[in-house]
Formats: sequence, C-alpha cells, structure tokens
Amino acid sequence: MTKKKLFIVLFVLVGGSFAVWRWIARTSTEADDRNHPVLTTAAVAVVRRQDLGDTLTVSGAFKPFQDIDVHAKVAGYIRKIYVDVGDHVKEGQTLAVLEVPELAAQLAGADAAARAAQEQIRRAQGDLDRAQSTHSAAHSAYKRLKQAADSQAGLVAQQEVDDSQAKDLETQAQVSSAVAALSAARQQLEVAQATQKQYAALSEYTRITAPFAGVITVRYADTGSLIAAGTASTTQSTPVVRLAQISVLRLVLQIPESVAPHIHVGGSIKAHVQSLNEDYEGKVSRFADSLDQQTRTMETEVDFQNSGGRMMPGMFCETYFVHDKKQNVLTIPIEAVNRVGDETSVLVLDSQNVIAARPVKLGQEGATHVEILSGLSEGERVIDGNLGEFTPGQKVSPKVVEAGSASQAGTR
Repeated sequence: MTKKKLFIVLFVLVGGSFAVWRWIARTSTEADDRNHPVLTTAAVAVVRRQDLGDTLTVSGAFKPFQDIDVHAKVAGYIRKIYVDVGDHVKEGQTLAVLEVPELAAQLAGADAAARAAQEQIRRAQGDLDRAQSTHSAAHSAYKRLKQAADSQAGLVAQQEVDDSQAKDLETQAQVSSAVAALSAARQQLEVAQATQKQYAALSEYTRITAPFAGVITVRYADTGSLIAAGTASTTQSTPVVRLAQISVLRLVLQIPESVAPHIHVGGSIKAHVQSLNEDYEGKVSRFADSLDQQTRTMETEVDFQNSGGRMMPGMFCETYFVHDKKQNVLTIPIEAVNRVGDETSVLVLDSQNVIAARPVKLGQEGATHVEILSGLSEGERVIDGNLGEFTPGQKVSPKVVEAGSASQAGTR
C-alpha cells in the first residue's frame, strides 16, 4: 500500500470516529433535557413586617434664616469699612465707621448748653437763698413791731407797722419769684440734657454694627462713599452691606391640602441636597395654618441647622415628608400585586417552588411597599415583578430580591 492510500484511510477513520462521538453526545444531551428541563428564574420577595407610611416629595431651595441690607442711621462719609464679601461677622461687630463733622459740632453745642443750664440753676439757687434770707429778716421785724403795737397803744406808730408789713410781703413775693426762676432753670437743664442725649445717640450710629452673626454677601460702598440716612421710606438711601444669617437655613414648602392636616411644629422632614449628594433633617418651625385659594397648598417653613456651613442659600433640594405612618405591618413590594379592576392577587410559591395564584386584601400603600390585610402570612414568598411571564402551576427557580430589583425575573 502506498503512502498516499495509507493517508486517505487514516483520514477516513478519524473523520468517522469524530462523527460517531458528536452523535452520541447529542443523543445524551437531548435525553438530559427531557429528564431535567431548565427552570425559569423568578425574582421573589419575602412577606415581611415593617413600618409603612405615605411619603410626600416636594422640591425647594434654601434661603438664609435672616437676610437684610444694613443701612446707616445718619448721613455721612465712610471713614473706614472693615468687611468685604464672604467675611463672617459676629453680632455687634463693627462693619464701618462714618465721618459726620456737623454731628460732632451739634453734640459739642448740646454739651455747652447743658453746662450753661447747670450754671443758671446755681445762679437761681443763690437768688432764692438771698430772697429767703431777706424775707426772713423782714418778717421777723414785722412781727416784733406788730407785737409791740398790740401790747401798748401808741408805743409804735401805725405807719411803721404798715411799712414793715409791706416789706414782709415784698420779700415773700421775691422768694416766690426766685423759686419760679429756679424751676425754669431746672427745666432748661432737662431740655439741654435731652438734646445732649439725642446727639450722643446719633453719634453712636456713626459706628455701623452687625445686628446678628452672619456672612457678608454684598458690599455696596467703599471708603469715602457718601451714605444717606436710611430713616425714611422716601429716602433712596444706599445700604452699606448685605448680611445673611446662614447658621440656620430656611426652606419654604408648599404642602398640598391632603397632607396639610398632618403638619405640626417640630415635625421632622428629610431633605436630599443634589449638589452635595447628602441628606439632612430639618424641623417644621412654622406654617400658615390656612390654604392658598388658588393652589390649594399651605406655606410651611422648615429650619435646617447649618453649623458646619456645608449647605448654602440657593441650593436645590428634594424633601421627603412621611405621614400616615403605621408600625410593624405586613407588607410586600407594590410590583408583586396583580390588579384587575377591583380585584387584587399575588403569585405565591410553595415549598416546591410551584406558583399558585392567591387573592389578597390591601391596606395602606407607600412609595415601594403595600400593606397586606389578609391573604398572606409572614415569611411566604411572592413573585416580584413581570407577573405576566408566569402562570399558576409553573415551577420556577426563585431568587430573593429587594423591592425595585425585580427586573431580573424572566431570565433563563
């Protein structure tokens, strides 16, 4: 036999052996498929007890707890300004000092007027003392003459007695005049002191201070700027700075009518800040206690502590308010419920992983779970999602998932 014929015979033997092996393997696989069919994987949820409540989601943006323009009480030029945008200041800290020359002159005049009034009081007091001394002497002389004239007729001329009496009355009138002059001088001092206090108080306003702790968000003026007094609504005065309190931020929410009765002062509300990807908890501080007739909502303010300064005014957030809360109730995921009209049912797995349809009665419904009033017991397993892919009596391969993860159901 030649080499060529030998090569052909070997090729035929190898090819035939491979074909026989493929046929035997295919026959074995088909037999296995008939005896052990592949089961559909089904996402299942376990019936559990947990707290349940309706969650209201409302969007909003943070505002400073207080946000004001700081004006000057008196008009003047800025001699020195100590703050700029972004500076954090304390309550009572000096922000700027004004230069008001005419106010200093007015205060000096008021001080001089008060001193003059005090001198006038001392002068009037001296006049009163002299008048009282003169009246005392004249009155004593009149009494002696009167007694002598009464004791013996003709001893003292009646003219002398009359003259002494007239002098006594004159000096008494001088005392009354001196008393009036002293009272007028005292009143003049009170007026001068009141004017002095007025100008002294206005002088204190040349030092502009922070009414509360916060951060400077806008600076309107520089050194040398003329600032008008912000004491009247008709005056177009320019503020010195804008001050915002950010240690506490305020969130104003419009709560719908259905949830408004559940709002109370001190209630907790969670907020998710998208830019920080963090959650914060605030407290309801106040609410309108009445509904807007157009929007049918109630304005509610929530305060958030911001001692760390992470949050900033203007940041957008989503708030979550849980109401109608029930504790320790039997629940299943909402995706596990099959609704046909008013009828509700679930697909339950038995111990052999065989599906059975079972009617259930539902209670309160939350964001992801629903309360089961009857039809299920704690610990049972139900198909979670893609209910149309399964039929009663079908055997499946279960895979326990959390609510919202049922997209894996139906895979093979």
